[in-house]
Amino acid sequence: MRRIIIEDIHKSFGDPQVKVLDGINMTLYPGITCLMGPSGTGKTTLARILAGLTAPDVGSITWEGCPLTQPATHKRIGYVFQEDRLLTWETALANLLFVDVQNNQSRAVELLNQAGLAESIHKKTAELSGGMQRRVALCRALMNHHDLLILDEPFKGLDDDIKKTAINMVRAWHGDHPESIILCITHDDEEVNQLGG
Repeated sequence: MRRIIIEDIHKSFGDPQVKVLDGINMTLYPGITCLMGPSGTGKTTLARILAGLTAPDVGSITWEGCPLTQPATHKRIGYVFQEDRLLTWETALANLLFVDVQNNQSRAVELLNQAGLAESIHKKTAELSGGMQRRVALCRALMNHHDLLILDEPFKGLDDDIKKTAINMVRAWHGDHPESIILCITHDDEEVNQLGG
């Protein structure tokens, strides 16, 4: 079975040093895992370490017995950051196609329609509301297959009905990619319940 083993991860920042992660141990398996905790407890830092964007001070992460740092792992990682990180000068559709090597326009349009963005497909994302931009960012992450999909507060700023739709889109993506590992960072118990993580 695919799994990610996180062993004794430590990480500090600043001068003087402030410890953010202090000996984190966990194993992630295929499916949806939700990570909860107060702000400032290192959830995003751990996600960034998993994505290879930040190096731990101490500890190791292995995927199927192969260290995360080895290029031979060739793991595909999708990420919805806390910030939307969209190409604001491009349309919603162009943002999705930008990450898709197959240029699957029908898939992109389908996702945007599912997210309630049918009227905004050809609008520049700079013209969209914050909640709409959040949905574009989520759709972009769902365009492709990933071995690991990291969702850092992916539903923030969404009203309840739209949030349910977005959660169902994540669940459907998981149904299509049951071998993938999804890590969702959230502060919301109801999101955890709906995701089943």
